[in-house]
Amino acid sequence: MKKIGFLSFGHWTPSSQSATRSAQDVLLQSIDLAVAAEELGADGAYYRVHHFARQLSSPFPLLAAVGARTKSIEIGTGVIDMRYENPLYMAEDAGAADLISNGRLQLGISRGSPEQVVEGYRYFGFNPKDGESDADMGRRHTEELLEVLRGEGFAKPNPQPMFPNPPGLLRLEPFSEGLRERIWWGSGSNATAIWAAQQGMNLQSSTLKDDETGEPFHIQQAKQIRAYREAWQAAGHQRTPRVSVSRSIFALTNDIDRAYFGRSGQDQDSVGFLDEKTRAIFGRSYAAEPEQLIKQLAQDEAIAEADTLLLTIPNQLGVDYCAHVMEAILTHVAPELGWR
Repeated sequence: MKKIGFLSFGHWTPSSQSATRSAQDVLLQSIDLAVAAEELGADGAYYRVHHFARQLSSPFPLLAAVGARTKSIEIGTGVIDMRYENPLYMAEDAGAADLISNGRLQLGISRGSPEQVVEGYRYFGFNPKDGESDADMGRRHTEELLEVLRGEGFAKPNPQPMFPNPPGLLRLEPFSEGLRERIWWGSGSNATAIWAAQQGMNLQSSTLKDDETGEPFHIQQAKQIRAYREAWQAAGHQRTPRVSVSRSIFALTNDIDRAYFGRSGQDQDSVGFLDEKTRAIFGRSYAAEPEQLIKQLAQDEAIAEADTLLLTIPNQLGVDYCAHVMEAILTHVAPELGWR
């Protein structure tokens, strides 16, 4: 395991039991948590994006703010739903956030997950073309994004511009060199992992994927990663791709940990249906004393296959407690798994 970061869903709710009672709370605490993670020596600060929900939804102002407040930690998303995105506008926002962070942006994108509203992307002005599914539209937006991130000119300049233009066709600005190689695809199936490899994107695989074989989640996920790497090699890409997996992992080091997670009841995989046709398997959570955690995680084949582990954190418990969760893993567990 080369890198360990956190993944926050950015939940907020107007409840006295939540440390994030408003959108402002979760945004400001998300910045503070990235600063705390960097001070602890973590490698990445990643944020989930959900529209029409009391969660983080507008990633680029947040990523830019985190980039301005930190110096070394990777900043990223896991993931942005491409059905909702204008690829050109997104390329400008991503380029700006990457330049502010001095090239630390790791942009996780995907076709999207089940939504809070019916066909929410239509409210954003996007509709699938004739014969195209919403998933097809998300992948089309992705291909358009990847193309403009190459930085090549494509737009015909005005012969009488307000400001002087460089020669030739114009590209989008600001352009950030190298960002194209730091795009990740959040894959929920073997087929989309293979597609991501063919497109030259890194791979993000979470705690949910299509149940394609009936085997335990970590075994299916490990096979997905291997299929991705085989497709990457077959595509002839020259660089080495990166692969992340996310997990809910809690080291029980004090009474508060045990009260919150000592009886989580989620130590087994579960199976459900995302829609009428898609049977999905949900990976287990891990909560145990550090010594036991090390033994359990060493048996997780997908963690062994990946180079990056993203720890899903309970953001509504506040910055200090989430920092404690990360510190416990980084101090007591991660070194035994080969980190650093």
